[in-house]
Amino acid sequence: MKMATSVVPSRLTLFLFFTYFAAVSAATSTTTTLRPHSGFIYSRTRGRCTPQFWSSRREAWPRMVPHGSTVTKVFGSRASERFRSDMTLLEERAGNEDVFSELLKQASAALLNSYARKGFPYSAWQVKTLMIQGLVSESAAARLSKRFSVANDACIGL
Repeated sequence: MKMATSVVPSRLTLFLFFTYFAAVSAATSTTTTLRPHSGFIYSRTRGRCTPQFWSSRREAWPRMVPHGSTVTKVFGSRASERFRSDMTLLEERAGNEDVFSELLKQASAALLNSYARKGFPYSAWQVKTLMIQGLVSESAAARLSKRFSVANDACIGL
């Protein structure tokens, strides 16, 4: 004699069904708050790694780069070809908005992040080297400024 199969779903099946849709619903609502940014997806607001954050002095700068550091001392003598030799990193943040100034802003923030933020994608040496390479032309400056901007914006700030 055969047993009759029940059409009524088991409690486990119902539990799994509702759990799945709850998870999908939560993931869908979460992804609407995430902002894609050049290959990175993150859910935090801009803040703890950007040039604006570092210029606000809300957090102490790493000892390797004091507030009064000049562009030349931080990035080398090659930087003095584009910027005043006595210009500090903070002064440049308030300066004009050409492609080299934007590179300096983003590279300065990237350098501070490389010292202060665990897991930042660039080491201090890489930031300094790329900064000097970016000073060669406007197109190089724009390209590297964008790379640093993406890294600074995606930084979690730990």
